[in-house]
Amino acid sequence: MNTIDRTKWIVLSLALALLFAWTPTTARAQTHWVGSWASSQQIPEPNNALTPDDLRDATLRQIVHLSIGGTELRVHLSNRFGIAPLLFSAVHIAEPMSPASPKIIPGTDKALTFFGSSEVTVPAGADYISDPVAFSAAPLSNLAVTMYIQTPPARQTSHPGSRATAYMVHGNFVSAPDLPDAKTVEHWFFISAVDVAAPGNAAAIAALGDSITDGHASTTNGNDRWPDVLAKRLQASPQTRNLGVLNLGTGGNRLLLNGLGPNALARLDADVLAQAGVRYLIVLEGVNDLGMLTREGDVSAAEHAAIVHQIEAAYQQIITRAHAHGIEAIGGTIMPFVGSQFYHPGPHTEADRQAINQWIRAAGHFDSVIDFDRITRDPAHPDRLAPNVDSGDHLHPSPAGYALMANAIPLSLFGGQREARAFRHAAN
Repeated sequence: MNTIDRTKWIVLSLALALLFAWTPTTARAQTHWVGSWASSQQIPEPNNALTPDDLRDATLRQIVHLSIGGTELRVHLSNRFGIAPLLFSAVHIAEPMSPASPKIIPGTDKALTFFGSSEVTVPAGADYISDPVAFSAAPLSNLAVTMYIQTPPARQTSHPGSRATAYMVHGNFVSAPDLPDAKTVEHWFFISAVDVAAPGNAAAIAALGDSITDGHASTTNGNDRWPDVLAKRLQASPQTRNLGVLNLGTGGNRLLLNGLGPNALARLDADVLAQAGVRYLIVLEGVNDLGMLTREGDVSAAEHAAIVHQIEAAYQQIITRAHAHGIEAIGGTIMPFVGSQFYHPGPHTEADRQAINQWIRAAGHFDSVIDFDRITRDPAHPDRLAPNVDSGDHLHPSPAGYALMANAIPLSLFGGQREARAFRHAAN
């Protein structure tokens, strides 16, 4: 080897050594982000939408309830159902005085940035994640997200069933300690998630469901839906307090057809699989599919058999797609609803529910099962909700019923062995 060749060989060897020695983690440590709060997104129906005048030159302050805490967080804005880009001129976060007040605690206000800018234009159909911001958020605490919008969007993105009060005034008051005389609504707009920087062993549980998960008949600003109560239980145990809970319930949601929002299969990617740090998925869906089938009257035996097959196939789709992302799929049995005046189910619908629940409980489908049917049914009339669970409409639980559901969930479902098994699913 001559001198020139030797020199080239030395240079090449050094270059290769540097290449293999350098990795992204050596240049910049990766933050482990985990979802602490989230909500499903939809186009609000007319009676739940804001008027264009409401969102012209408007400050909108919204309060969300976190599950796990952290010292650094980021906020997801959403223009998922917008048909044009949407400009957010400023977005701030702060600790609110209470979940039922527009006041924030002095000294806690922080401005968010988006790729270093205080404003951001979110493309139509997109979500946008803020830059990380240092902010001390305790577990189970509330967070005020305040945004200023100059020009109203042609179509809004919202979560109508917030069960939380939002506050609106005209003008730019994103850092104001109070918003006196604000207009109030009980919906969320343009916010889809809050993530926290968490230890490496932290993870999130996503709850995919309909109005029972969304919390119909729960207390406004009370945070007493069943996922809220589950989050409190998880925080009470040192073994599980690293688990966040994300409520992805949507009122009227179905597995197979669109309703007030996209069907469960259509929204699975954005609402569940894209969330930060999800390792467990609880699925409680299907009652609206069954109820709508016969709402106007009974149908043929063939149609009953078809919907049972289609619902079970939809569950399998969710399981398959969850496993592909290393997420363990936990099935919730469909709760009884005989007596509901909205659906007035008959014996054939009840037979469909029993057949589907048998499939959910059977081995080889979901990784685990939460038997919400057994937890909530009346022992004397098992096709009906128990009186101490029923909100009065024979379809939705009361706050006491939601607490009963959450308190009956075995926390052992979220142990390390199950998490390892979920990752093995992803590798297959």
